Amino acid sequence: MAKVAYFLIFALVAFGLYVRLAPSSVARWHVPIEGGDAAFAGGLRKVLPGQGGQLPTLVAIIEKEPRTRLLAGSLAEGRLTFVTRSRLWGFPDYATLEARGEDLVIYSRLRFGRSDLGVNSARVARWIAGL
Repeated sequence: MAKVAYFLIFALVAFGLYVRLAPSSVARWHVPIEGGDAAFAGGLRKVLPGQGGQLPTLVAIIEKEPRTRLLAGSLAEGRLTFVTRSRLWGFPDYATLEARGEDLVIYSRLRFGRSDLGVNSARVARWIAGL
C-alpha cells in the first residue's frame, strides 16, 4: 500500500513539474487569428468592432494581470500573445490580441485539458470591461 501511495505522490509531483516547466512554443501559440466570434470548451475568440485603436490600452490592462507575461509580439507588429498561469498548478492559458484593420480581436485558449471552467471567458470579459 505504501508503494502505491509513493507512486501517486511521485506522479502528482511529476505532473505538476511538467505543467509548470513545459516550454511555450512561440510558433504554436503566436499565430494570426482566423475567424470571428466563437466560444468553445477551453476558450473563446472575440471580435471588438471598431476597437483596433484600443490595442495599447488593452495591453496595459493585461500587463497588470497576475501571473501573466508576454510570450511574443509587439504593438508595432499589431499582434501580441500573453501566457497567464493558474495560481495553484500553473496551468498556462494563452491569449493572442490582434489589431485587424479597425477591429480588435482576442483569442484566448487553454493548453492542457478540455475545459477551463469558464476561466478564459471571465478573464477576457474583465479585460473588455476595463476598456
